[in-house]
Amino acid sequence: MSGNGFISSIGRRLTMNTLSPFEQLRRQMFDILGDGGILKEVVKPGEGPPVPQNASVLMYYSGFLEYSNRPFESTTHFKYPPMMKLGRDVTVAGLELGLLTMKKGEFARFLLHHQYAYGEMGCPPFIPPSSTVLYEVHILDYLDSGQVEEFIGMCPEEQNDAPLSTLLEVTNTLRGFGNRCFKQSRYDHAKDRYKQAITLLRNRDPRSEPDKGKIKVALLPLYLNLSLTELRLESPQKALKYGNKALEIDSVNTKALFRCGQAYFELGEYESAQDCLIAAQSKKPFDSDINDLLKKTALAYKDCLDKEKDMCVKMFREPRSSVEL
Repeated sequence: MSGNGFISSIGRRLTMNTLSPFEQLRRQMFDILGDGGILKEVVKPGEGPPVPQNASVLMYYSGFLEYSNRPFESTTHFKYPPMMKLGRDVTVAGLELGLLTMKKGEFARFLLHHQYAYGEMGCPPFIPPSSTVLYEVHILDYLDSGQVEEFIGMCPEEQNDAPLSTLLEVTNTLRGFGNRCFKQSRYDHAKDRYKQAITLLRNRDPRSEPDKGKIKVALLPLYLNLSLTELRLESPQKALKYGNKALEIDSVNTKALFRCGQAYFELGEYESAQDCLIAAQSKKPFDSDINDLLKKTALAYKDCLDKEKDMCVKMFREPRSSVEL
């Protein structure tokens, strides 16, 4: 993010301009509410619809006081910024209202009057009384967690009566949460999200064959993701279970065959692993992951057979006669 450079570059021009940094910034911003309390500048446009109410937002942000090159708060030092829920984790009113105007991928600046920031009292010792503050925000992604919470709060009958499209949106959001957790190596949290989505889908009573097909389509990536998550958690038996669930939906799915091959390999069932991996290889003959694991499995299987052969030889070898001829 370019906050520090922006503030300092304006500061260097003060000798040539009597306007303060924030006064100069106001000239290139637009008024969100019409009262001058929240001003915005879009540095980099985003895509798609704006952030919905009660969403959970994945973002980098920094807050600055005027004439300061160092932020009073920032998430830019995090490798994985926190997922922040509007109305709970975002406590600055002007920042929350500003976020509702942003889109995925957008980078924007917000200048907040003290009534939309920290008020007349400020937040000692970091924020002086009646301070206008600058926030720089880069939204990486957001998830409509408000819709998820509302749906989960319904009784089973209400969930079943809700439009299938709503259920699919909710489970897709849960999968998105799970994917975020997985990328951050928070495998237990990812597992919980995937299983929650699967439960909602399996509890649904499909009213037609097309609805049944849509539910299966939604379940497939969840089973695949859950299988991979269990592998990361070193639970190959559970990984195999969910890999087989995926194969029940799509018997020739390459990812499902590969997941089962991985699970069998970890379980030491090399012959079954080979069967799955050869089937996966027939679909993707040039996939390096499949080919590498297949070679590894073949070597392990050969080594296992050699050890069994040696053991049998030792078991059935006739003992030498103690009588000398």
